[in-house]
Formats: sequence, structure tokens, C-alpha cells
Amino acid sequence: MGNCFSARIKAESPFHSVLTSGTNSRYTGSGNDLSGSSSRVSAASVPPTPRSEGEILQSSSLKSFTFNDLRTATRNFRPDSVLGEGGFGSVFKGWIDEHAFTATRPGTGMVIAVKRLNQDGYQGHREWLAEVNYLGLLYHPNLVKLIGYCLEEEHRLLVYEFMPRGSLENHLFRRGSYFQPLSWNLRMKVALGAAKGLAFLHSEEAKVIYRDFKTSNVLLDSNYNAKLSDFGLAKDGPTGDKSHVSTRVMGTYGYAAPEYLATGHLTAKSDVYSFGVVLLEMLSGRRAVDKNRPSGEHNLVEWARPYLNNKRKIFRILDARLEGQYSLNGAQKAAVLALQCLSNDGKHRPTMEKVVETLEQLQDAKDMGRSPQTAHNESHQSASVQRSRRRSLQEGANAKAAYPRPSASPLYA
Repeated sequence: MGNCFSARIKAESPFHSVLTSGTNSRYTGSGNDLSGSSSRVSAASVPPTPRSEGEILQSSSLKSFTFNDLRTATRNFRPDSVLGEGGFGSVFKGWIDEHAFTATRPGTGMVIAVKRLNQDGYQGHREWLAEVNYLGLLYHPNLVKLIGYCLEEEHRLLVYEFMPRGSLENHLFRRGSYFQPLSWNLRMKVALGAAKGLAFLHSEEAKVIYRDFKTSNVLLDSNYNAKLSDFGLAKDGPTGDKSHVSTRVMGTYGYAAPEYLATGHLTAKSDVYSFGVVLLEMLSGRRAVDKNRPSGEHNLVEWARPYLNNKRKIFRILDARLEGQYSLNGAQKAAVLALQCLSNDGKHRPTMEKVVETLEQLQDAKDMGRSPQTAHNESHQSASVQRSRRRSLQEGANAKAAYPRPSASPLYA
């Protein structure tokens, strides 16, 4: 597989010439806006792709679908089949025969998710091609499976395995009967699965920097196994004696590493920082950036950092919806891991292999799911825990509801 990887899309251009003025007030695409308000990537600034479509498509083992196949499978892209939508386009639920890959009646055969590219915008086409380029070659239990694609006249579509539990983002931040709060054990299971996916990408076998790790790109199967999706911004890692890849600053505001924002130097440790942000979101039940929070709490990392390594204050950041059903020791270790991943100096962050090792130890811990009363008795902090929990519940009651708008990643309902 090594020869195939060497031909993948390389870093294209300096980071400093990418961001231009735009009109969108919030991010709804597949992760290319780092302004937090109004800047978008200009299609005019995107240089040609080094490899042709034919070269990329021929090197993959993906199924080539016709547009009519997918139109039939999704019932003509009916609105009630929409699973998610965003800057890339819309994602539809469909059904195909698991052997012949032909369209079948709804409710029969294999369920799929079909992402249909908006027909305006070259950047979207580049991300479509990058998705085929990477997921056509990479295989791992913690990466979403790309079944095939459609390239027919102006039509660009991608066909994925269906992930019935949807995105981690929905489970953490959406309210409703379908999206119940994730338990502590499930959060740690999802964190471990996502970490394994990133560790594989960083391995010698793959050498890929994901560049857009966030909750909406972590999808869950029926057993809450985590799989990474949306490889439109992934990059080949540095080769030879190089320590980084110099590239355009792209990703999602709130998740990008500080050194990448400042210099455009991209390394595997940039992904580690993003993982730290997501782990912190899982611990706190708060978004990486939330302008609906009180002043001083808009940026999750800045607000939570002082509490992560403080045993007396750790409860201030833990999600009240956990209702204390976690091990005090496990919560402290997870918080310390998040703090290590969020180091401002990339050299001080652990590798994803080390992150996996730490999370596996948390999974194996005998007291991982012990009751809050046991944890409180061991910690001598029962009173402070209750006060912190009451404050968190009051904050939740007073906060303005902010439901996420689906992104271009497959957000399954």
C-alpha cells in the first residue's frame, strides 16, 4: 500500500494566502472556516490538483455507481430521506442490495448514506476527490467505510456505510428523546475508538494528518463504536527529515492547534490538540466555542484549563448530565490527559499511541463505573461536588438553547 500513499494529494500552497472575506456568519461546511465569523476559503486561491480524477479513481477499489442507481436508492433524493446537510451538500439515506449493489426497496437490503455534492464551488469538488483518495485506500475498524462514488457529468456523490447512532456531536449537544445523554462508560468507549482511528492515521503504515478532528466527524455505529468520517481536509504527513507540512490553515474554529494557526505548520501533534478539545467536550458537555455562555466561558479550552489539573475544582467542568455516575479517579485521569493533549507546545503533547494506552487503562480500571457516593466518600469532597452540580444545573437552566446546524459530514438521525 506504500506506493499508493506516495501518490496522494500533497500540500499545495503557503498558508498565508487563503483566507478572504466572505458572507457566512457561522460554519456549516466540512471544516474549512477558521475565522469564527466571516472568512471562508476562496475557490480562486485553490491551485490545481496534482493528480487527475482518473488516476485517483483507478487506484481505489471502490464501487462506481451511476447517478440513476443512487437516485433510485434514495427515492429520488426525497427530503424525508435527508440525514444531514451543510457546505458540501446534503446526505441522504438509501438502500442497495448488499451483493449486487443495485438499488432496492426502502427497508430492504443494505442501508447506505449518500452524500451529494453541491454543484457550485471547486473547493467542494477537491474535498470530494480527497475523500475518495484517502478512504479508497485506508481501512481500519475506526474509520467509516466508503463503499463507492458517482462521477457522472456534473454529479459528484459519495456512498458510505450507514452509522445508525449518528454523530458524537448530536449525542453531546442535542436535546430530545432520541439523543439521550451518553453515560461515562460510553463516552470513554467513544473516546478510545476515536483515538485508535487517529493513531492508525499517524502510524507508519498510513502517515496521514486528519486536520479536522471534531465531534461532528466522529460517527457511531449501533454499538457506539466510533469511526472517523470526512477526509476532505486530510493531508499526507511529513516525509524524510521534514518535521511538518506547510499548508493552508484550514479546519474548524476552536479545534485547531495554536501553532498551526500561527504558522501553517501542520504535524500529527496538531491532531492531538484537536483530540484534546473533543475529549474536553465529552467531559464537560460543552461546545468548543459557545457564544451563548457567560462572558469568560465562550472558549471551552481557555475556561476549563485552570480546573483540569485541580482535584478540588475538577467537578466544575464535568457534565451535570452525567449525574455523578463516574469514578472520581477516572475523571481526574481523563482531565489530566485532556490537559496534556492541549499543551500549547506541540512537543509536550503525547502521541496518539500514548493517548490510546491511557484510555485503555481507564477502560480496564475496576472503579470506572462506581457510584458517585463511593467516589465522594473517597475524595472528602461531597459538599463541594453537590454545590458544583447545583451551579452547573442552574447554568444549564439559564443558558439559551443552541442546537447545532448539521454540517456536511453524515449526521445520521
